[in-house]
Amino acid sequence: MAGSIYDFTVTTLNGNALDLASLKGQVLLIVNTASQCSFTPQYKELEELHRVYAAQGLKVMAFPCNQFGQQEPGNATDVGDFCELNYQTTFTLCDKIDVNGANTAPLYQFLKQQKTGIFGTRAIKWNFTKFLVAKDGRVLKRYSPTTKPLAIKKDIEAALAV
Repeated sequence: MAGSIYDFTVTTLNGNALDLASLKGQVLLIVNTASQCSFTPQYKELEELHRVYAAQGLKVMAFPCNQFGQQEPGNATDVGDFCELNYQTTFTLCDKIDVNGANTAPLYQFLKQQKTGIFGTRAIKWNFTKFLVAKDGRVLKRYSPTTKPLAIKKDIEAALAV
């Protein structure tokens, strides 16, 4: 298991490798997403956070996942087109991944190890689980799918202020 979030490289939706070490000094908000979920409107608030705080060092990263109710069935082009058309997203969209099970993406293995869910569970329960990562790479908090992105503004502002 990696020792730091900066030990990972992820793939963006357009197929480019993104070395997370290049994001040192930024606050990260990492979210597993789906385009056919009752929580999908959270894309709007994720985009709002990105537009307000990106210049201050916030990096919003969405990881589409089809493990919950098959709510992200499309390919990379479908996901990108949906997000751009419906939510005008400009934050980082990454390649579809698994967040649970035998094929869990290494980044999510790490995130779940660092911050467990309610009652100490490691599994991601549903789409739009969020992880807030400090500028130094520490995983600060894990938020449930029902926590709306704008509800964590104070935590983001506190992380940016450090």
